[in-house]
Amino acid sequence: MAACTSSLQPRLLSSIFGDRLVHSSTPFLGRNPGFKNASIQFSRTLCNLADILFNRRSKDDLINNKRKLLQPGKVSPRLHVPDHILKPPYVNSHHTPGIASGPEIHDEMGKESMRASGRLAAQVLEYAGTLVQPGITTDEIDKAVHQMIVDNGAYPSPLGYGGFPKSVCTSINECICHGIPDSRALEDGDIINIDVTVYLNGYHGDTSATFFCGDVDEDAKKLVQVTRECLQKAILRCAPGVEFKQIGKTIHDHADKFRFGVVRQFVGHGVGRVFHADPVILHFRNNERGCMILGQTFTIEPMLTMGSTRSVIWDDNWTAVTEDGSLSAQFEHTILITENGAEILTQC
Repeated sequence: MAACTSSLQPRLLSSIFGDRLVHSSTPFLGRNPGFKNASIQFSRTLCNLADILFNRRSKDDLINNKRKLLQPGKVSPRLHVPDHILKPPYVNSHHTPGIASGPEIHDEMGKESMRASGRLAAQVLEYAGTLVQPGITTDEIDKAVHQMIVDNGAYPSPLGYGGFPKSVCTSINECICHGIPDSRALEDGDIINIDVTVYLNGYHGDTSATFFCGDVDEDAKKLVQVTRECLQKAILRCAPGVEFKQIGKTIHDHADKFRFGVVRQFVGHGVGRVFHADPVILHFRNNERGCMILGQTFTIEPMLTMGSTRSVIWDDNWTAVTEDGSLSAQFEHTILITENGAEILTQC
């Protein structure tokens, strides 16, 4: 589940001007009441130049697109989690935690716990992908995911995080991230990102992938393929002592080759005993300081678009869609920094 750069203005400025400014408070994640009015406007200014130079597709391509834009559906009541399942501290609080200071670095027992939570998250995501077909609702996917998670003795991390009402994020077509499962049925030609995080024995495993629903056009397939490649290439750059900014450079360089935009407002993050921790992982070119540490776990989760990288947040304060209605895709893994590079924890 992506973190949000709504209070990362100094970080964003430093990435453009190459000069690290004094940091304000740590970034909020996902839900932020002032996000639409302040952060989005700020981000529009910052992203405009990059959109013009690299990311903007022909306006005719967007005008001729016959795909219907997303509309909010009906959200069903929150699902029950059995009392015996260990729950993260933020459950039942509508306060969205900030990013915890300090990296998630693990001893051997912690690494094994992270492997277990990552493996379960990967298995749940793989199962969720098999459900994707025209006619199924995202609410039905949520219920199936929820049941598999609790059946395995884990808690669905998004449920109750800052008031998020569901157990998984389902982001369709122009939805960049944090889509809330509802009554909308998937349609032939849709693409959908399913973002799964599980909390197992006190550790979070976080992963996502974009799936095809029925007959998807070639442009959408290319977007999804390149987004997956961006993640794979970024992971290959990871090792102890490598600067975090190499992740953003690797992703941005590859996306530019295909004229896809890289979303800046949502970022990867440290993950482990807490859902979101340091470091903040920027997926675009930047000059942020910091290097990877042996035994550290974090997510990389690039979001690419066919058109504008700017987002609009729905009234639910979660759902982020592209400003121009263009398609967006995302892939995510939780990785562990090892002596030999990076171990992907969220794969079956």
